[in-house]
Amino acid sequence: MKWKLKNRYALVLEQERGYVKKVWGTYNTVCLAYPNHYRTGMSNLGFQTVYKIFNKQPSFLCERVFLPAAGDDAEFVTGRADFFSLENQKTLADFDILAFSLSFENDYPHILKMLDRAYIPLLAKDRNDAHPLIIGGGIAATLNPEPLADFFDLFILGEAEEILPEFCRMFDEARKSGISRNDLLINLQRKLRNAYVPGLYEVKYAEDSKIKSVSPLISDLPKRIKIHPAKNINSFCTEEVISTPETEMQEMYLVEVNRGCARYCRFCAASYVYKPVRFRNAEQIFESIDRGLQEKKKIGLVGTAVSDHPELLKICEYILAKNGQAGIGSLRVDQINADIVRLIKANGIETVAMAPEAGSQRLRNLLRKGINEEDIMHAAELLIENEIPNLRLYFMLGLPTEEDKDIDAIIDLAKKMQHHVLQRTCGKKIFRSITLSINQFIPKPATPLQWSALADVRIVGKKIKKIVNAFGREKQFKVIHDVPKWNYVQALLSLGDRRVGEILLAVHRLDGNWSQAMKEVNINPDFYVYRQKQYDEIMPWDIIDLGTSKKALISEYKKALETN
Repeated sequence: MKWKLKNRYALVLEQERGYVKKVWGTYNTVCLAYPNHYRTGMSNLGFQTVYKIFNKQPSFLCERVFLPAAGDDAEFVTGRADFFSLENQKTLADFDILAFSLSFENDYPHILKMLDRAYIPLLAKDRNDAHPLIIGGGIAATLNPEPLADFFDLFILGEAEEILPEFCRMFDEARKSGISRNDLLINLQRKLRNAYVPGLYEVKYAEDSKIKSVSPLISDLPKRIKIHPAKNINSFCTEEVISTPETEMQEMYLVEVNRGCARYCRFCAASYVYKPVRFRNAEQIFESIDRGLQEKKKIGLVGTAVSDHPELLKICEYILAKNGQAGIGSLRVDQINADIVRLIKANGIETVAMAPEAGSQRLRNLLRKGINEEDIMHAAELLIENEIPNLRLYFMLGLPTEEDKDIDAIIDLAKKMQHHVLQRTCGKKIFRSITLSINQFIPKPATPLQWSALADVRIVGKKIKKIVNAFGREKQFKVIHDVPKWNYVQALLSLGDRRVGEILLAVHRLDGNWSQAMKEVNINPDFYVYRQKQYDEIMPWDIIDLGTSKKALISEYKKALETN
């Protein structure tokens, strides 16, 4: 049945613009893998950027592979199809390098599925020089690579633009000199910035299951992996590389406008991973916009702090002057003003997303959001008065020190917003809906709240039900929410150490049955998820140095807990 999948791949490539297809021969070959479906992977600007970087290297060829879609998956189950790349339909074992882009922890089981179907040993220790080098990168791995440590030969952490070309040069030189896989990995750990070879580090555990020590197996290797951010994001452009109609953002051409965030909300990993905050200059963004408008009518402005860009108005006006439309994912509540709203209206946007994160001011202060109820009401008022009919509000449940009255505060805030905008507009402006997007707070490594325990998912489920019921008969309200049980899994994979890899192996063997896997493996997942961590213990991710000291993070955590 291989021909069916080949025909599907041919149709996918026919719809794409911008992909690269090189002739196999003398190149070092890379298969860039996204452990989810094509539609999701091709919406990821980081994934597209890595594809571009690899293919720009003169001695490298890069192709792509994704988790098979539902219809294709049945062929793999029966063993009637090979697992191969999109561009040249090569089996994954034929490549020199298999590189995974890791954005979301819940995709981790898909990695093992893809390796298994490619007939590549799951554990790094079981591979030899004949197998592809398995490397990983992306924000999930940068925060905490340890649950995946046993499966990867190498992680390249942090930002890719300056590091990947250096890796390619070192890999090419190693191939030409004929050194072994192990010697290559040792050399990379010694000399490549942002490189982490987990097999070269030993983790020891104390009797209470906490980490006792992490040490390199070779004395001259670094004790911690220092992450170096790109010095100048204006030295390269990060924009959509391949345009295709089969993505979640098919109508937009994606252009990155900034990295990092100066707000440093205490729960937000992006502020700490991508520090310091950097804004791409408007002139370079204009060049990306010009290229984008040749492909699509709408330009999606991407970044961790888009609304903080000092020239955002200028950028949006430029897009409008070119008869295009600007797409902005969400806006800081305190950045919504008359000029911004005017541009939103001119771009035909009918729904604006804002993130109060909490209903009570006490919890917003705990998170260090830097906004108050007056800011929220003023933003809603401006939007509705300018005929932006739909609002979307993001809230988190299960925050540290959360009480029942904080859940009531979410309900009260949303209803107060509805009442406020109707009163201010006297019913003369169109106001359609308020959507509440409810997500459970999951502690993330490298943030001040990393010591927090996950709230009991059963209790969070009851809180979600309370909010849903509060708006059950309200036609202008819609409540959407995640599934609490998967928040437990995400927290386990976010906060776990190397031993969590045993659970992943069991999940793979049991075809995704998490509850059975956690029963069979002699590891208590609650130890990672529901336990309040101590300040003096070694965290699994402490081997990664993102540039913020543990002392500073502890100070911020203590300030959060002291919030009244």
